[in-house]
Amino acid sequence: MLNLLSILVGIVSLVIVIPAQIPLLGWANWVALPLIAIGIAMGQLSSSRGGRNFCLIVGLIAVVRLSLGGGIL
Repeated sequence: MLNLLSILVGIVSLVIVIPAQIPLLGWANWVALPLIAIGIAMGQLSSSRGGRNFCLIVGLIAVVRLSLGGGIL
């Protein structure tokens, strides 16, 4: 059950992170990062690791985008 919730949180985060790849919308990654952390925590508590891994990949995309934009843009 927690794995399914983790995947759902990851999908919501992905919906936020995809438009944040557009220049000047990088601030949306800061909104997605707490959701990603919650998804990772729920995935870690689950017996399956699929949801956690999905949230880690979405988080990696958001962090790389933030680092390329200097953390702001």
